[in-house]
Amino acid sequence: MCLMKKKQLNRRQLWRIQKIQDAYTKNAEEKNAAVDTNVIATPGEELKGLVISNFGQRLDIEALDDDNQGKVFRCFQRSNIGPLVAGDYVIWQEGDPDGVVIATLPRENFLERPTGMGELKPVAANIDQLIIVIACTPEPFGNLIDRYLVAAEHYQIQPIVLLNKNDLITDEKRATFDNLLEIYRSIDYPVIKVSAKTEENISELKAMLADKTSVFVGQSGVGKSALVNTLLPEAGTLEGSLSDARDKGRHTTTAARLYHFEEGGDLIDSPGIREFDLEHFDQETLLEGFIEFKPFLDQCRFRNCRHDQEPGCALKQALKDNLIQTERIESYRQISRTLKEK
Repeated sequence: MCLMKKKQLNRRQLWRIQKIQDAYTKNAEEKNAAVDTNVIATPGEELKGLVISNFGQRLDIEALDDDNQGKVFRCFQRSNIGPLVAGDYVIWQEGDPDGVVIATLPRENFLERPTGMGELKPVAANIDQLIIVIACTPEPFGNLIDRYLVAAEHYQIQPIVLLNKNDLITDEKRATFDNLLEIYRSIDYPVIKVSAKTEENISELKAMLADKTSVFVGQSGVGKSALVNTLLPEAGTLEGSLSDARDKGRHTTTAARLYHFEEGGDLIDSPGIREFDLEHFDQETLLEGFIEFKPFLDQCRFRNCRHDQEPGCALKQALKDNLIQTERIESYRQISRTLKEK
């Protein structure tokens, strides 16, 4: 492999590049200014609202004031406001023809994930529970579940591991899935097996979701939309079908949306996430995401122990003593290697 010397740009080329960048910046600022100018808000009517869904600069806002309680209004957001997501609380004003969001209220927490450009993008806000949905097809693996669990611990959101399509699991595969779920049940993570098709344990799931704001995450094709349809028939969510060629579901939900349960509680249905990347996490954050490791992390012989081949590693000793599980420490090491590579 040969290395090519980086080409040096002359002054005129640099000037042209800067001119193009300035033009892009000016166009974006003019576009935002045009939006702000065209949105006419009613003076003095500052109302509290809840973001139901986000469509770029347009938002669906549910009014929380007494006069408009429960009504949903299409609103623009001011250009000086950061990205808003389902679950955000905002201050908005009625307008002509659309309303306008003029301020945001503090978040208790939020969930974010890296984009293809490496930037962090919020997915949902003010969340109580992260429902990690897996299914027999596409076949789940512990490493993916562990990534969601690490994220849940980092963002201080209660996770629940949910196995959907339980009716499709064959007898020969049953033990495999039971063993997988037992790993998480043994470290006190809530676990539930359901079927959106047969409605097995759906009433139990509803009880777990009551009076909480929950988010469904998981690979495409695990049946998140089918679950939403079962839990909230009025939502009318489109269901996706698995790609026969690659056993990966097609994305059918294009924007996260918040729904209300009649019994109380909210559900945020987000676009399918095939892989939850933790590239913005450091090694310490990763370790803290494996909750059963915490009692041993300050007992290693070396302060900078990598918990791999080092002598005197407390995690290795805990593994020998059956205090932590082989699958979990192997999963940690695999994720740790990917973080180091990136």
